[in-house]
Amino acid sequence: MYVVRKSDIIGTYVKSEQFPEADVPEIAFAGKSNVGKSSMINALLNRKKLARTSSSPGKTQTINFYNINDELRFVDLPGYGYAKVSKTLRASWGKMIESYLTSRVNLKQVFLLVDIRHVPGANDKMMCEWIQKFGFETFVIATKADKLSNNQRIKQLKLIQNALKLSPDRLIPFSAETKMNADKLWDLLIDVAEI
Repeated sequence: MYVVRKSDIIGTYVKSEQFPEADVPEIAFAGKSNVGKSSMINALLNRKKLARTSSSPGKTQTINFYNINDELRFVDLPGYGYAKVSKTLRASWGKMIESYLTSRVNLKQVFLLVDIRHVPGANDKMMCEWIQKFGFETFVIATKADKLSNNQRIKQLKLIQNALKLSPDRLIPFSAETKMNADKLWDLLIDVAEI
């Protein structure tokens, strides 16, 4: 298990020229608004409020960079698919995410987060295709796994797998509440970050 000795937020940005220097490996997390990206980051880093969580979807409108042990960064991308956000703003998020995905030489992997309780929708499928289009392998983290019984979990994972055409080893059920599979996820993160 990876030991987090130090973690802090580097900053929140909207333009690629503001991004921190591309000098350590970065792992980005993409997903629908309110899927639990911030909660997952906090759980993995053993911090309560480092990544700000919000009950109102569409809150993360910037790209947030987190430093881990000065040797790795987590990057929280803006949540997508929230209806109450204007089309103009949605389009600008798309551009922001695309500019990040295309410009970062140190970006090692993009993980897609989906809520285990729901079958992935059109936006999730599109994001999944985008991740592949930019040359990354597909890894999916199914959040909020503690909300389902073991049997329900197995059933939902199968549905997610089929919807996103995933092999079982590319789909990880996760719970920020119970830290289910935190060790497994860390092993994978360290592996793809090559640190």
